[in-house]
Amino acid sequence: MAATIKDIAKQTGLGLATISSYLNGGNVREKNRVKIEAAIEELHFEVNEVARGLKTNKTKIIGIIIPELNNIFCAEIITEVEDLLRSHGYATMICDCRTDERREEEAVEFLLHRRVDGLIIMPSGRSGKYLEKFTKAGKPVVLIDRKLKDIDCDSVLVDNEGAAEDAVNRLLKAGHTRIGMIAGPKDIYTAQERYSGYCKALEQAGIRPDAKLAAWGNYTIEGGADAMKELVRENPDMTAVFVSNYEMTMGAIIQINELGIRIPEELSFIGFDNVEFAKASIPKLSIVTQPTKEIARNVSELMLGRLEEAEEAERKEYETVRLTTSFVEGRSVL
Repeated sequence: MAATIKDIAKQTGLGLATISSYLNGGNVREKNRVKIEAAIEELHFEVNEVARGLKTNKTKIIGIIIPELNNIFCAEIITEVEDLLRSHGYATMICDCRTDERREEEAVEFLLHRRVDGLIIMPSGRSGKYLEKFTKAGKPVVLIDRKLKDIDCDSVLVDNEGAAEDAVNRLLKAGHTRIGMIAGPKDIYTAQERYSGYCKALEQAGIRPDAKLAAWGNYTIEGGADAMKELVRENPDMTAVFVSNYEMTMGAIIQINELGIRIPEELSFIGFDNVEFAKASIPKLSIVTQPTKEIARNVSELMLGRLEEAEEAERKEYETVRLTTSFVEGRSVL
């Protein structure tokens, strides 16, 4: 028969209130903590998380919604977030919505019904109206990488506009004026910001952005390949290209190889994310890199901070953390 809290009390000689406080994360005297932990180990005691959740209205589970489980950027962040939350006693429940707003709303409902303590989400759409059920229930929401209308919550962003502007400036400095861009979906915050940075760099150089030189992909390998093919077909005078997402960078390189275009002799190239892929390419690619570990750390700290506030019945102003990108120089720009 499984050991109970009463067995621990009998073993240690301590009161049920003291043991309950320990099991629920409360402060107990050091000598009592040692006794309780020794009894737990000897009796093979296991906390009934379901019963505790019903009693405390806390499940110690954080819901996570991402647009694509096989997206390298998402995977790196979520892996790190999961490790950080686990180190604080929280499990995670991850939902892949496949960049589908309907699936995303269904995932929100699913996690709400599973009574998760908070929600971390990299949203696919532009409106956050469907997240109100979480905030109205007093559960914290933290956005990754994207801002949403209609919702007040914490968010961790990257300076996407600045990253694109810097990349295009590097191509301009190398003497290029016919610079193409493979952007993401038009209704995605990150795609809008990166396209804005591309246009800003050109305009500051006295070059009017040409709509034909911008192809809108869908943050997939196939989308990057199709967009690259379109750019080459429509712009035979294009001498450089900036690709604004890792998967589309892979797709663009695949298409460039199939077309027999030489980098950088015939086309200078700057991609986005994944140092390993950049190193494996011939020539080594110049790429913008995002601070995934720093993003994960900030997301986790915001979530844990909000959960502590809920226990202490106090609330601070919502935060927007904006992080900078880095640039890894390769041999793909001439």
